[in-house]
Amino acid sequence: MNDRFDFQKRVSGAVSHYWKTRRNQTKKQSVSGKSDQGARRAVTGGAQMYGFIQLICELVIEAGVEQKNIFLKKSLELPGFFRPTKEWDFLVVKNGQLVIALEVKSQVGPSFGNNFNNRTEEAIGSALDLWTAFREGAFNKTVKPWIGYLFLLEDCEASRKPERVKEPHFKVFPEFVNASYSRRYELFCRKLIRERHYNVASFILSDRQKGLKGEYNEPADDLTFEIFARSLVTHASVYGASNTK
Repeated sequence: MNDRFDFQKRVSGAVSHYWKTRRNQTKKQSVSGKSDQGARRAVTGGAQMYGFIQLICELVIEAGVEQKNIFLKKSLELPGFFRPTKEWDFLVVKNGQLVIALEVKSQVGPSFGNNFNNRTEEAIGSALDLWTAFREGAFNKTVKPWIGYLFLLEDCEASRKPERVKEPHFKVFPEFVNASYSRRYELFCRKLIRERHYNVASFILSDRQKGLKGEYNEPADDLTFEIFARSLVTHASVYGASNTK
């Protein structure tokens, strides 16, 4: 990676793309009256997160990966162990070897509670499915793929306020007591790495108004995009670069 790489500037561009795309989608849905469809898209991200996917694509190309080995709009299915296939958000596949697979997700308010469990269960399930399929030789024989998780959460009062937990039978782990959804997502991303479900995770917070200008913050030093990107590029340069077989 070029030492002059400006992480903040390029991530800022992806953040701005996210909020502008979401704003434009909301306007179109308001005109068409399909607000329910817009609410679902606000949860899952879709085209809104494409700025991050493009940034990741640029990074792996800079690391030496050829465009023909990169998949970001189609052919994103990988075989699973518990299900036939799972569609990822970004792949690098070279010479019949899975090199990189990414999940790139987001969530906006106000109903954080309705979707937190879905997001966590989805990410854990996807990782378990992939690593079990890998163990069974579904796509690689030797190279261990790099699996990354990037999550953008709306920074607002609803995501920052403490949340109560129900403990009718047993005590929850202490880190979850009065933890906001922002804190819960931070813990979740960190635990994904510690439990080796994903190689690296990036957790980004952004306010919907300031985010239009590309403003964002990273509440955890161990979950920054820079760490995420440097790990990604290192793996891509070793296993996905054009001079490797």
